[in-house]
Amino acid sequence: VQLQASGGGLVQAGGSLRLSCAASGRTFVTYAMGWFRQTPGKEREFVAGISRIGGSYYADSVKGRFTISRDNDKNTVYLEMNSLKPEDTAVYYCATSRKLVLLRAGREIDSWGQGTQVTVSS
Repeated sequence: VQLQASGGGLVQAGGSLRLSCAASGRTFVTYAMGWFRQTPGKEREFVAGISRIGGSYYADSVKGRFTISRDNDKNTVYLEMNSLKPEDTAVYYCATSRKLVLLRAGREIDSWGQGTQVTVSS
């Protein structure tokens, strides 16, 4: 699966952004999809994931503010980010894995997108 992420940008604290990740190649519907983020000097961290049938899981730091969804007809996964905080500033990457439980753990990642920068100003 090839992934193309988009939708990052600069936003003020409290604002919103929506990230998109379009997949091509193998059958999109067979994969769990998710988002990770990374800041300089830190490891890439899991943000949110969604299973093939729509079950979702979130990192505690974004629970209640971010919503992940997928459109299997469009081979696209979305991350709606609300009430953004400066600490959400990072490069966001979409990723795929066979199962959501593997994705959450950052294991057996099949594909990574190229990353999109999100900057939240205070």
